[in-house]
Amino acid sequence: MKTKAYKRSDAKMALALLSPSILLLLVLVAYPMISNIQISFLELPLNPNLDSTFIGLQNYIDILTDAEFYKSLALTFGYTILVVVGSTGMGLLVAIFFNREFRFRKTARSLIILSYVTPSISLIFAWKYMFNNSYGVINFVGGDILHLWKDAPLWFDNPVSSFILVVLFAIWRYFPYAFISFLAILQTVDKSLYEAAEMDGASVWDKFKIVTLPAIMPVLATVITLRAIWMFYMFTDVYLLTNKVNILGVYLYQTAFAFNDLGKASAISVILFVIIFVVIMFTRKRVNLNGGK
Repeated sequence: MKTKAYKRSDAKMALALLSPSILLLLVLVAYPMISNIQISFLELPLNPNLDSTFIGLQNYIDILTDAEFYKSLALTFGYTILVVVGSTGMGLLVAIFFNREFRFRKTARSLIILSYVTPSISLIFAWKYMFNNSYGVINFVGGDILHLWKDAPLWFDNPVSSFILVVLFAIWRYFPYAFISFLAILQTVDKSLYEAAEMDGASVWDKFKIVTLPAIMPVLATVITLRAIWMFYMFTDVYLLTNKVNILGVYLYQTAFAFNDLGKASAISVILFVIIFVVIMFTRKRVNLNGGK
C-alpha cells in the first residue's frame, strides 16, 4: 500500500513540475498549429472586422495547381540537400582534423564557431558587401587583381549565381553545428580501436568505415534530421541575401504579406509540415542508429 501511495505521490509531483512546460507547449505550439489549420480552410478578408468565409479545400487546390509552388518546392529540395550534405560533410572533415592535439587547437576551434554564434544579420550584410558589384572585395580581387572578368558580375541579381551564393553562405554559416556535434562524439571513441585497425593494415578509409562511422552514426542521423528541418523552413538568410531565390519560405512570405492571402499561406505551411514529416520519417526508418541501413 505504501508503494502505491509513493507512486501516486511521485506521479502528482511529476505532473505538477511538468505542468508549466505543458501549458507553454499548448499555448505556443498546439494552439497556433490548430489555428493555422483552421485558417487554411478559410478566405480571410483584409478588414479584421469582416467575417471570414469557409471555402473548404480551395486554398489547397489553388496551391497544388500553381506551377510556382512546384518550382519553389524543387528549389527548396535542391537548396536543402546541398546545404545539408555540404555543411554535414564539412563539419565532419573539420571535426576529424581537430580530433587530435596540436598547438593553438582551442583558439582555432573558437575561430571556427564564430560564424555560428555571430548574428545572422551581420554575416548577411558582410556577404552582400563582399559581393557588391561596385566596391566588393570579391569583384576587386577577381577583376582588378586577377583579371578573371572584365565587367563586375551582379552576383545577387542573377538567379544561378544567387542560388550558388545562398548555398555557400548556408554551408559556411551552419557547418560549425555539425563540427561541434561530431567532435564531441569523436572524443569518446577509444583510440585503441584505431591502433588495432592500423595494426591489421587498415587504410584511412577502412578505419573511418569500420571505427568512426559506426560511432558517429547516431549523431550523424540527428544532425542530418535537424539540419534538413531547419533548411527546409529557411527564410531569413535567403530573403535578406537576394530576391532571386524563391524557396518555399520566401514563397510563403510573399503569399501572406505581398498578396495578403493568409488562407493560402496557411495551406502552404500545412503542406510544408506534411512534406517534411514524411521525408524525415522515411529517412529515420532507413537509417540504422547502430551504424547500418
